[in-house]
Amino acid sequence: MAKGHKTGGRVAGTPNKATSEIKALAQAHAATAIKELARLSVEAESEAARVAAIKELLDRGYGKSAQPVTGEGGEGPVQYQKVEFSVVDA
Repeated sequence: MAKGHKTGGRVAGTPNKATSEIKALAQAHAATAIKELARLSVEAESEAARVAAIKELLDRGYGKSAQPVTGEGGEGPVQYQKVEFSVVDA
């Protein structure tokens, strides 16, 4: 076997049986959970709780916002440079 290949485990694309049941249970309660988040976003006494509920609703409805990548020490955005290589016959 070539170096770096994994042995055993699931074949790619095969559902994980250990977590599929939990995922199905969570999805069965999704509508109720979303309704509760919506209620908390308006009725929670704590402003922090309202903000957290609103954030969760927006994350689920529109996806999480992109996080900027910073350099070492948190300094400015990381600049990437595209590098292309060509292979030529010697």
